[in-house]
Amino acid sequence: MFTGIVTDIGRIRALTKTGTGEGEGRRFEVETAFDVADIDMGASIAHAGACMTVVEKGDHWYAIEVSGESLSKTTLGTWDVGTAVNLERAMRLGDELGGHMVSGHVDGVGEVTARVNDGDSVRFTFRTPSELAKYLAPKGSITIDGVSLTVNEVEGDQFGINVIPHTQKATTIGALGVGDKVNLEIDMLARYVARLIGKA
Repeated sequence: MFTGIVTDIGRIRALTKTGTGEGEGRRFEVETAFDVADIDMGASIAHAGACMTVVEKGDHWYAIEVSGESLSKTTLGTWDVGTAVNLERAMRLGDELGGHMVSGHVDGVGEVTARVNDGDSVRFTFRTPSELAKYLAPKGSITIDGVSLTVNEVEGDQFGINVIPHTQKATTIGALGVGDKVNLEIDMLARYVARLIGKA
């Protein structure tokens, strides 16, 4: 489990293809400011909102392997050497829940449709896959590229958020532009409520 509070912006330092055909995946090496010695082999780390397993470690880097399925359902398939990635280590019992409960399972890929300065903040509009729109509500939570954010308004398959200066600097969200794709995870509470009332 995660909270949607990004604690490092890593960078892809190397990638290799794994497998063949439809099963082709990727192996990524991720540079990080995390204390790699404190990361266990097999540990779970959220990468732009997608939970991946550490399979190797080095000096200031670790490696993950991503399946073809995950590449096709997230933005991870677009990563290249130098790509900046929001990172969050898994929660430990007793950690402060600063964002909201996040599973690290990407529900769909959204797209930035508008970006407007709003004082020191930036107001973004995103388009979500139509099947996810029913889970969004004003003042509800959503995870965008691993960042816990509050929904301002919802109109059809589009929703808006405001990003404060701190979040712009501490995550990759501040660098997004119109047309960019992002990983989305809906609030798990909204999913269960929809299931209970028969709308999921």
